[in-house]
Amino acid sequence: MDFSTIRSLITRYCTGEENWVDSRTVYIGHKEPPSGTEAYIPQRFPDNRIISSKYTFWNFIPKNLFEQFRRIANFYFLIIFLVQLIIDTPTSPMTSGLPLFFVITVTAIKQGYEDWIRHKADNAINQCPVHAIQHGKVIRKQSQKLRVGDIVQVKEDETFPCDLILLSSSREDGTCFVTTASLDGESSHKTYYAVQDTKAFTTAEEFDTLHSTIECEQPQPDLYKYVGRINIYLDRDEPIARPLGSENLLLRGATLKNTEFIYAVAIYTGMESKMALNYQSKSQKRSAVEKSMNAYLIVYLCILISKALINTVLKYVWQADPNRDEPWYNQKTENERQRHVLIRAFTDFLAYMVLFNYIIPVSMYVTVEMQKFLGSYFIQWDDDMFDEEIGERPLVNTSDLNEELGQVEYVFTDKTGTLTENNMELKECCVDGHVYVPHAICNGQILPGAVGMDMDMIDSSPGVDGKEREELFFRALCLCHTVQVKEEETVDGIKRGIHQGKSTSSYISSSPDEVALVEGMQRLGFTYLRLKDSHMEILNREDEMERFELLEVLNFDSVRRRMSVIVRSSTGEYYMFCKGADSSIFPRVVSGKVEQVRARVEHNAVEGLRTLCVAYKKLSQVEYEDVCRLLNCAKLALQDRDKKLAEAYDVIEKDFILLGATAVEDRLQDKAADTIESLHKAGMKVWVLTGDKMETAAATCYASKLFHRSTQILELTTKRTEEQSLHDVLFDLSRTVLRQHGSMTRDTFSGLSGDCQDYGLIIDGATLSAILKPNQEGNRNGGNYKEIFLEICRNCSAVLCCRMAPLQKAQIVKMIKTSKEHPITLAIGDGANDVSMILEAHVGIGIMGKEGRQAARNSDYAITKFKHLKKMLLVHGHYYYIRIAELVQYFFYKNVCFIFPQFLYQFFCGFSQQPLYDTAYLTLYNISFTSLPILLYSLMEQHINMDILKRDPSLYRDIAKNSLLRWPTFIYWTFLGLFDATVFFFGAFFLFDNATFTSNGQMFGNWTFGTLVFTVLVFTVTLKLALDTHYWTWINHFVIWGSLLFYVIFSLLWGGIIWPFLNYQRMYYVFMQMLSSGPAWLSIILLIIVSLLPDVLKKVFCRAMWPTTTEKIQNADKLYMGHLSEFTPLSSLHAPSARKHNRHGEQSQNHTHRRSDSSRPKKLMYAYLGGRRDYRTFSSFLRIGENPRFSGAAYAFTAPGPETSV
Repeated sequence: MDFSTIRSLITRYCTGEENWVDSRTVYIGHKEPPSGTEAYIPQRFPDNRIISSKYTFWNFIPKNLFEQFRRIANFYFLIIFLVQLIIDTPTSPMTSGLPLFFVITVTAIKQGYEDWIRHKADNAINQCPVHAIQHGKVIRKQSQKLRVGDIVQVKEDETFPCDLILLSSSREDGTCFVTTASLDGESSHKTYYAVQDTKAFTTAEEFDTLHSTIECEQPQPDLYKYVGRINIYLDRDEPIARPLGSENLLLRGATLKNTEFIYAVAIYTGMESKMALNYQSKSQKRSAVEKSMNAYLIVYLCILISKALINTVLKYVWQADPNRDEPWYNQKTENERQRHVLIRAFTDFLAYMVLFNYIIPVSMYVTVEMQKFLGSYFIQWDDDMFDEEIGERPLVNTSDLNEELGQVEYVFTDKTGTLTENNMELKECCVDGHVYVPHAICNGQILPGAVGMDMDMIDSSPGVDGKEREELFFRALCLCHTVQVKEEETVDGIKRGIHQGKSTSSYISSSPDEVALVEGMQRLGFTYLRLKDSHMEILNREDEMERFELLEVLNFDSVRRRMSVIVRSSTGEYYMFCKGADSSIFPRVVSGKVEQVRARVEHNAVEGLRTLCVAYKKLSQVEYEDVCRLLNCAKLALQDRDKKLAEAYDVIEKDFILLGATAVEDRLQDKAADTIESLHKAGMKVWVLTGDKMETAAATCYASKLFHRSTQILELTTKRTEEQSLHDVLFDLSRTVLRQHGSMTRDTFSGLSGDCQDYGLIIDGATLSAILKPNQEGNRNGGNYKEIFLEICRNCSAVLCCRMAPLQKAQIVKMIKTSKEHPITLAIGDGANDVSMILEAHVGIGIMGKEGRQAARNSDYAITKFKHLKKMLLVHGHYYYIRIAELVQYFFYKNVCFIFPQFLYQFFCGFSQQPLYDTAYLTLYNISFTSLPILLYSLMEQHINMDILKRDPSLYRDIAKNSLLRWPTFIYWTFLGLFDATVFFFGAFFLFDNATFTSNGQMFGNWTFGTLVFTVLVFTVTLKLALDTHYWTWINHFVIWGSLLFYVIFSLLWGGIIWPFLNYQRMYYVFMQMLSSGPAWLSIILLIIVSLLPDVLKKVFCRAMWPTTTEKIQNADKLYMGHLSEFTPLSSLHAPSARKHNRHGEQSQNHTHRRSDSSRPKKLMYAYLGGRRDYRTFSSFLRIGENPRFSGAAYAFTAPGPETSV
């Protein structure tokens, strides 16, 4: 036989050489191949360090400064500071330089501290010890010092330090078991295989004699693909070539299980490992609020330039009159006067820019940074989010995105370990219509102690005829699986197994369902013991051991949705047992009680349980030999092996006899379903992105209420696209959803309406890849698959993406992020496979779960349970957004109030750039006089009680889409500031025009006038904030009234003492002289009232005529404060009520419910009982002891029918 031909075929079809663009050669143990075999070409590979941090010691200052000066405000103030240094300006450079330095320093310290934490986490991983073989000995070295080609020893329960090719194992068959939970979310055990020619090597000395090279593809992020070959050099010249595939590749982050030790060679290290390649590069995330701030800043910058330009032009127009030359007190030198007019105009323009630059609030950025940093501790201090089980609190890895938690529109969640505990349990099984529940019902009889079970469809004992079928069903489940038994040794060194009734043994499998079934059979009397020498051993109810020879395993795949085994009993009979989804078993069944079993399967599916059907058939010797021949032919095929195996399975798996069905429950995390339901009510769309099988993921979606019973499932999977072209499938689905929903948007459709069909979409990774391809083959119409897919998703209440690679999860998030609506996205997961989407989303949340801390380490926030997401978004996110929105608008408002009088003053001082306020007031206005009240407000304000926010998720919609920072709101605050500033200036100007103020007839000067305006300004903006405050504590009172008192005391001291370090004393006695005047006191009070009155009237009028849901609840909260045993219905707070009231408050009895009210649950009542406020739900109530004329109202509230719950 021509072996070279076979070798070339193996090279071509098994290792995919024709597809290689580039390859690498790895010398195992760094040993050169024997001379004369091939050229030794050493290659350089990266070390094994993992880097998740953003800065280094050397690039921190330049990189951080670059990022900070990308902010418009920081860059602007840098320019202003430089202008003040270069030219003569009305104010000192320190007024801009010090605040800017403070902002840059505080931000740098905060970001440096956060990156230092990441460095610590990286060092913990990079410095962990690993065992490697060097010169025939096993040595310990740090993980970061591993190199490609090193032979590594990994022991049980250790994590693989890099991507490895398995060379040998402690198991005789050269296999090992691995969990890849941190990579693809599956915590089940997977089997990997050693290279056939090296699996006998079990010591370091033996590996020291190995001469071998590995040729493989360059690193790429696909976790499920690997193409390579190993060349083993023995005594002969020609090396032995073996193909390498994904079954030989052990991935970094996976954990060795049920195997004492393995030896493997490092193939990809550090940032070239598949886990690292699936990380997204870290980028600076910016919140929607920060983007709004930058937009507002540009507007105010334009206003500033306009002001400076107007004043510059008017100055030269005013000075065009020879009698109005430059004032002598400006002390301009002769050289300055003789400069070219354009140079003088430009200098004046810059001087005006400096004079008016306070309209750009640099201190806002300081306050925002402090608010975010200090506010983040409220999440960490929240006792409701503390996990007593693991003793962990939430972590805040970055505080820049706090307010983004209140703007989330899409939630992307992992399944395994995030929604579920990945803890499955057999709930029941049905044999020929007879139901068996472990520890509760057996043989149709209710066992003692089984109380509270649902006994529907439980028939009597199957009798003697059914006994054989029952035991055959139990044997089928004990034999038809790929479960391994892990036996642990006791102190005496004696292995104790399950057959000895000890709990020291455990089952492990690639599918947690199989473990649940085998454990369930154990509780029903049939115990699987082990697979030994190709024989499966089970223990029956009589404690007798039965042995079955395992002949063939037809493995499960997602297309067939079933698996089969062929076994031979001790009596020589051949059995073929098959288990799988009902849709794949029922069509292949020829006899059995199909209808009874089908009814039970449908009942369990409605309950959200995972169902499997079990069937069997007997094989004769001839039939078995035909099966073996068919399977062997398919297995030896080098081309289209998967296709030929599928065809063989299709021929073999038919003509079954149905035995029964099973129902398995995958336990959800505590309150996971409630959390998802709350997120839906809050207007968020929830997508589940998982690497798990479609059937498993779909069952979890039903259990977690992502899909409801009425949800129509739309499948966009490989199975369907094989039957129909992708183009046709997409257009069919698009027609289906658009026919019902038309062009509904997120605002009008939330998946909760009872009037519309509820759609849920299921898509797999392969189909998603086809949709996202840039060039669609065969798409002659030029349609955009991506846009069609997005349109389908928009009209689905929930989407499930299964069999997703980590990078595909990030692609999904990016696709939604960059769609035309630009929604705010949140990604939550617990494993390393979720890191990419966590980094891609606007907000990334990691769960500190059983799958390591990779997700928590790379996330923006980390929590311990999925249920905590509800409070984090609905309460903390809501508060953060409300607070920072008020902070931003208030800062712009108070700075308009501050600087617009300065602009008006220029019209009365000959445009001479004369400041209206003293330098101390200019510097301290934003730093001391008005900064603390708004900072405290932004940390402590609670416009609605947090219990109400949790109970009524729909309040989250009131702040959706950045509603409080939209342009109309911004314009209102700006015009309010302009109005107040005009009142300050012209009120003071006209009240005291040509008037004497003091008893001796002395008139006030310009500094007294400026101080009067400034006093009214400080009191007005502070009282404006006090009027906006809903949540008062002693700290609020202390800070608000204390800041006003501080201003008064500072002004008395500043003007009451001659300060020796000042070269001017223009403010001496000015404040005291002003306060000595009665008209000044009157004008201060009057101007404050006039300034605040329009805003107060506007709020009162709007609350009375067009109240929002939030305002209605606030009014109800205040109305019943302090009243004992008072109840009020709040069901009408979400929409304008259709009820009519007469002057006595009677309710019309002919009121009829609208159709949209039909989906409302209970009515919520506000109660104040025993001195404690609370919101409670009541189905109905009567008003006892009231006037009979109000009985109509009393009974109107007891009318049947569902109502809204707050």
